Amino acid sequence: MNTLNVSGERISYLASDDLASSKTPILFVHGAGGSAHVWRNQIQAEVPGYMLVAVDLPGHARSEGKGAEQVEVYRDFVHAFVQTAGWDRFVLGGHSMGGAITQAFALSYPHMLEAIILVGTGARLRVAPEVLDAAKRGGNLVDMAYAPSTDRRLVKEAEKEYLLTEPEVRYRDFLACDRFDIMEQVAKVEVPSLIICGEEDRLTPVKYSRYLEEQVPNAELRLIPKAGHMVMWEQSEAVNEAIATYLSHKG
Repeated sequence: MNTLNVSGERISYLASDDLASSKTPILFVHGAGGSAHVWRNQIQAEVPGYMLVAVDLPGHARSEGKGAEQVEVYRDFVHAFVQTAGWDRFVLGGHSMGGAITQAFALSYPHMLEAIILVGTGARLRVAPEVLDAAKRGGNLVDMAYAPSTDRRLVKEAEKEYLLTEPEVRYRDFLACDRFDIMEQVAKVEVPSLIICGEEDRLTPVKYSRYLEEQVPNAELRLIPKAGHMVMWEQSEAVNEAIATYLSHKG
């Protein structure tokens, strides 16, 4: 892992190149309670002309700081991170809560974005009360996060960093998700947008992604078979191909 001092806090990240590379950066943001590890298979991929970076949000895994109860707080962190890295223009990708952060960033800072990538997310992310209660007790949604056919060994590898983030931070993430609702604003996202969803996603079902496709003016949807909410692990090659193809042809 690499570290970058952002607003006085040591933030951990994975990267395919030095942050000062001349390549266009793609910054990946994880979902509730996650870490940069969820993007490991993407960081290792080859996207010609692009540098790939995945960050641990504040308070998550190896990053200093605290979690947040508002998506906008994480949006502001992403802005501080890219400013510290010295990027003027980049691609922002997010999974689940990270997708909410990405949408919020696109509404606030569209001039900084070449494109966005929204994976397993929605314009609203309501969390059932029983799920919030479980999160408060330290539980997780792993049983619902994968397609039933997904190899349990893959699940174990994908989830191995889960406990690096404190339960209180994970709970606050779910609160941030529950409070996120831009259904009346999402049509104002004018940045070119790739939307990816596993066909068997039970946490952010395909209808969420179809809504984004319908509302966002410049959006393209890719549905990935044999994958659930953790599509970037379950079908990493298909996700990587979708990203590389989209970025090579957009515009």
